[in-house]
Amino acid sequence: MINKRLLIKNLLAHNDESSFYDKKRQLNLHTKEGKAKFLKHICALSNSNPSNNSYIVVGVEDQDNEITGDDFFDDSRIQNLVNAFLENPPKIQYENVPFPNLPKDKVVGLVTIKPKSKTSYFKKNIHTILANTVFVRRGSNSIPTEDKIPYTKQNIETVISIENNSRNSISNTLDSVIDFVNHRHKDMPSKYKVFKELFVICWAGIPKKVRDATFFSRVDIELINEQVKLFYSAQDDVTISFDENTFTITEYVPLGLNDKTSYYPLEQQKISFYDNGYYKIETEMLFEPPQYNRKVLYHIYNSTLSLLTKLQKSQELSDREEQDLENIPSTLMICFLNGFDDAKHKLIDAKSLLKQHKNAVVYVNFKEVMRVLRKVKYNSKTT
Repeated sequence: MINKRLLIKNLLAHNDESSFYDKKRQLNLHTKEGKAKFLKHICALSNSNPSNNSYIVVGVEDQDNEITGDDFFDDSRIQNLVNAFLENPPKIQYENVPFPNLPKDKVVGLVTIKPKSKTSYFKKNIHTILANTVFVRRGSNSIPTEDKIPYTKQNIETVISIENNSRNSISNTLDSVIDFVNHRHKDMPSKYKVFKELFVICWAGIPKKVRDATFFSRVDIELINEQVKLFYSAQDDVTISFDENTFTITEYVPLGLNDKTSYYPLEQQKISFYDNGYYKIETEMLFEPPQYNRKVLYHIYNSTLSLLTKLQKSQELSDREEQDLENIPSTLMICFLNGFDDAKHKLIDAKSLLKQHKNAVVYVNFKEVMRVLRKVKYNSKTT
């Protein structure tokens, strides 16, 4: 079993210009340009590594390999984005890997691109990339090519060596459990569960009882053996259930207008463990967005845009308006889900304003809403 934190360290220690891995400070999948850049590297790494895994490490400075981290990214349907734009798409996996020197809300992202023999290419335009474009790696660069791509095993021995040197140990597992429970989450209840005498899941959160159910907020859940963060949220409430073979996380999102909030099930993630040392993660989208009276919503939408305009012009806000700022992301999401198509673009355009605001909760709410919108967009029914 590979310890993903060790794997990242070993990849970063391979300082040569590499055709089997890339480094990124962050991913930006909010824009077409950001999506195009990400897909270009996926395409190039896949084509240049038909015999071995290739990787993208997110949250690392390119010049000096400083690990700065990035936000937790739990878009389990990022594969849908790849499938939508690439012909012969590779299978990819995005994992969030915690590092000791990073804040609890920051991780290093690890994109694993599985090997395949067929050439990947763009099947439709995106940003400045045209359909039928093929990319390959030349050193550390992803470049377009019109040449036929030969089948190669040039990196297979190097990658296998790096992966073998990243295998987990009992010492790493025990140290990580102790660190999770006694140090990183000493301010809240923490638990662990062992599955199949091999897999260890740790979780921490603030519990609260609502009727017959126990919800957890400020939730952090990790698969310790692989040093992978399965779930992290600064706000959303989740329920946790498990038996001898499975561990299930059901995420709820609070939504409402005019200070009236209800909790809606968003997504269920089920991890199944097997006797042969493998596990499988299955995700099911549960979200049914609330519907509101369009006339009332139109009034609220215009009021929200007016508030954003005042913020943009640096006009003084009343105490009530300062409070309403915290609700701007969720209000615009409700509007978008009720047919106000421009609402999502207005929210994305306001990112820098919300990020710079003195109330940090405003930007946290923005990131939470964008996470929900990504999940809704790339669910199993859409591309």
